[in-house]
Amino acid sequence: MKELLIRAISGAIYVMLLIGSLYAQEALIALLAIFGVLSLIEFSNLIKLKSYIQYIIFILLYVGFLYVSLWNKNLAGSDEATQILLVITIFVNLILIKDLFTSNKIPLFESKRYFATTFYLSSGFVFMLLIANYQNNFSPSLLLGAFILVWVNDSAAYFVGKNFGKQKLFPSVSPKKTVEGFLGGLFFACISSYFIATYTETLGFTSWLILAIIVSVFGTLGDLIESKFKRQAGVKDSGVIMPGHGGLLDRLDSIIFASPFIYLFLRILSYVS
Repeated sequence: MKELLIRAISGAIYVMLLIGSLYAQEALIALLAIFGVLSLIEFSNLIKLKSYIQYIIFILLYVGFLYVSLWNKNLAGSDEATQILLVITIFVNLILIKDLFTSNKIPLFESKRYFATTFYLSSGFVFMLLIANYQNNFSPSLLLGAFILVWVNDSAAYFVGKNFGKQKLFPSVSPKKTVEGFLGGLFFACISSYFIATYTETLGFTSWLILAIIVSVFGTLGDLIESKFKRQAGVKDSGVIMPGHGGLLDRLDSIIFASPFIYLFLRILSYVS
């Protein structure tokens, strides 16, 4: 009971911090930067990367895209730079998905680790920032909606899997995840997309429904990939910063991995419309 209470309190603080920052642009920028550095510390410990280079790269990426997306929107080449980062990030993420299913170990864990710290983790926070600045307008409701979809998917997957799960989803990486849990998370995320579309008045229901599928699929893959990283490191959690939950990376792995795919869909949507 005490452990459940601690878990609830730390989770509530995390959610309140995030939601509270979403409606003050400077607060969101600062919070994502702090979350990014803390997650990078945890991830560097997982992959045993004892260096400061990854932190310098994170700061340069984050501040650089903050500059071109918020402070100097008409800078020549800024859109091209965003597209290049998006292509490289998605390419690296697809390699991670391939390694999740085909390799006993993720090669980026042992070699080319800066590719993982840069294009798996650091760029994930950059794309969260860009989602909140969709079409060069500060739109925090879009990022909030994405987080809500992650939370609904994760919570529903846990409860459905715990009560009805029989078929293991990926037992070698995450023994507790089930196919029924994944489908339950997907179903309730799709249901919640209607309410997000109705109350945020950002995108239409169809767009939010597609985003729910993207978040559920790629968020689950991101969770599994981080679980595989932890198994290779021989640890249960990425850190201890959130009592009852583990590390910050354990809470953000889904949105970190899904954010470039969310941003890609938003880009396609803007071109179509």
